Amino acid sequence: MKPLSMMLSMLVIGMTSNAAMAEGASSVNTSLANASLPNTSLPNTSLPNISPANSELVNRGAYIARAADCMACHGEDYTGGTPIETPMGEIYSTNITPSKRYGIGDYTEADLKNALQKGRAPNHMLYPAMPYPSYSGMKEEDISALFAYLQTVPAVEEAPKEKTDLPFPFNIRSLMIGWNLLNVPSTEKRDGLNETQKRGEYLVNNLEHCGTCHTPRNSTMGFDKSMYLSGAQLGHWHAPNITPDESSGIGSWSEQDIVTYLRTGELDQRAYAGGPMGEAVAHSTRYLKNEDLSAIASYLKAVPAVQTDDKVSAVDVSRLPTPINESITHDLLAQKEYLKQAKAKVGNGSNSPESLYLATCGSCHGVDGYGQPDARYAPIVGLSSIRRERPDALVNMILHGVAGATNTSPIMPGFSDELNSEQIAGITNYVRVNFGGLTSSDVNASDVDRIANTGVDKPFLIKYAGLLAIIGIIVAIAIIMFIIRAILRSRRRA
Repeated sequence: MKPLSMMLSMLVIGMTSNAAMAEGASSVNTSLANASLPNTSLPNTSLPNISPANSELVNRGAYIARAADCMACHGEDYTGGTPIETPMGEIYSTNITPSKRYGIGDYTEADLKNALQKGRAPNHMLYPAMPYPSYSGMKEEDISALFAYLQTVPAVEEAPKEKTDLPFPFNIRSLMIGWNLLNVPSTEKRDGLNETQKRGEYLVNNLEHCGTCHTPRNSTMGFDKSMYLSGAQLGHWHAPNITPDESSGIGSWSEQDIVTYLRTGELDQRAYAGGPMGEAVAHSTRYLKNEDLSAIASYLKAVPAVQTDDKVSAVDVSRLPTPINESITHDLLAQKEYLKQAKAKVGNGSNSPESLYLATCGSCHGVDGYGQPDARYAPIVGLSSIRRERPDALVNMILHGVAGATNTSPIMPGFSDELNSEQIAGITNYVRVNFGGLTSSDVNASDVDRIANTGVDKPFLIKYAGLLAIIGIIVAIAIIMFIIRAILRSRRRA
């Protein structure tokens, strides 16, 4: 289950997509835009936890768990403990193994259904960091299969190290009843879809819950349905516009592009999955059947296009760099020597943008931006994220870095404590021009400062006035009901 606040890693990773799709890009080749997708376009990936020893229902449930991306928050062992950042504080995912003491071993199928569709655990309300507003549309047969599967995973007799402890009044879980009335379900079914698109709608809206990251929130922190899938800022992470808008979304991606991206996490010289989107690919979409990936692609081409102000410049291939030779990206010793020569050429210790890039980024992403595929250091040449009019995604990755999607993924460090705003602006401009193919880039220190403060510029009381209003109304109703009950009791006694 994906975080509200932001899913292998590296600069490029952070600079691209997030929560169930990638950044909109200008495709070099759009000839496949309307082509039908054969199921053999990419091989199906072997699904973990599928076993001939299991029943068909259990194996189906294992697939549902992947399609619902449960592992992104609860981990591959389902023990939880993942922090999910929200404006109210960190919410920690829970143990969902069959442990009776620490997990959901005492759950009935009805209990699981209530948790998934209504956000209601047996003893308390859940916070929507668990995306039940999207799961509310899950099919009964999928819930049954998921329940059967979760009973078979190894029980872990251990609670997560951290426990959710939000400040008052957000620690009053019953307040979620009012929130749910306004915001559940999070999406509505559309008319006019063919059968393939209907399957894609179910996967995108419900199981994969793509809107959790890619749809901006209203003042109550529910989906802004008029801006469905048009991109959202999640703390320091940006989930891009994945509607079929040509200028700011993924309108120039073909359906095959979408399938390839969801299966592999990358499109050559256009996109590379990182952050929460890297997690989505690593734990979920790469395991989906080809027909399901094709259904997602078909549906994403059919959703209403929403144009945002964060447009993407068309890629100019002629301006992109070429590797010094065909093998250098796979030859780490040759790269090390090439980097040494490049540093000597610009002058070691220089404060120029090129020198700063070589000193902080070159050892992983390469002198020419092609990375080290064998070591899983990402290429950054041509990525749509560095061609966007707004440099926020790139700046945030330089500032804050990004963790790997899995325990074995490289981690990109942030440089907010090592570089000042002017230096980060210089690296940003260098990357956008030299590896994005832009003719110019004028990011300055003030821009970096603004981006660094994104999300904290508005007082909480103003930014989430709608949410606080709901809480106030519910508290007022509760007080009134308490007073009425007290009066009635006193009259009975009299």
